[in-house]
Amino acid sequence: MTERFRALLPFVPYLAVSLAHVIACFGEYAFEGWTKLLLMPALAAGVIASAVLVPELRLRPTPVGALALLLAAITFSWLGDGAATFFPMFESEIPMMLACFGVAHIAYIVLLWRTRGIAKRRLPAWSLVYVLAYLVLLALLLPHTKSLSIPVMAYGLVLVATAALATRCGAVIAWGGAFFLLSDAILAFRLFVPGSTTWTSGVVMLTYTLGQGLLAYGIVAALRKRADRGEAGPATPPAGSSAAS
Repeated sequence: MTERFRALLPFVPYLAVSLAHVIACFGEYAFEGWTKLLLMPALAAGVIASAVLVPELRLRPTPVGALALLLAAITFSWLGDGAATFFPMFESEIPMMLACFGVAHIAYIVLLWRTRGIAKRRLPAWSLVYVLAYLVLLALLLPHTKSLSIPVMAYGLVLVATAALATRCGAVIAWGGAFFLLSDAILAFRLFVPGSTTWTSGVVMLTYTLGQGLLAYGIVAALRKRADRGEAGPATPPAGSSAAS
């Protein structure tokens, strides 16, 4: 069994739940709701198993700070996924969904920006495309967001920051950030733009599960490489510095 295949095994339950949920979304099956609430717990279990519980994969020394940030991002994503369930006191789930995912992205930003061994290079020039994407999304969405315009602008900023910082961290994490951004962009049109079609639910969740899975797996893999090299310490210099490349 190759090392890469062995590292994937703890994430198999997440892959199975993701597949079931995406099928439920496209087919509008009744199990769509409860499989959605299982996604992030399954991903968190994969991270913990891969980084701590499986002896052959366990990270030594355990990067407690980095894992805490990753699990915080996953936990707040779970709260965002289940905003309607967890916060029934609010008339609309959208504000709490934006707030929870906003915190999740802040955790991802700190993790990708400051944790030693995850970033492989400086921000590439092409990452500026995410600035353009942010401006285009705002131009298309703000005429429809009304009282939620400021939360949408703030959330879009941290979403794009996650995707941009992910470009420093290798292909797996970079794709994770890109899929996460794409998922939320499609979801935003479903939520705010009149006439958006319901079939996009499956596309939203397909790209979302890919994004979260690639981010989590890629971060754990980067931490494992750091441990194998015997590196220690919690932080890298900021994104623009030469030592971060």
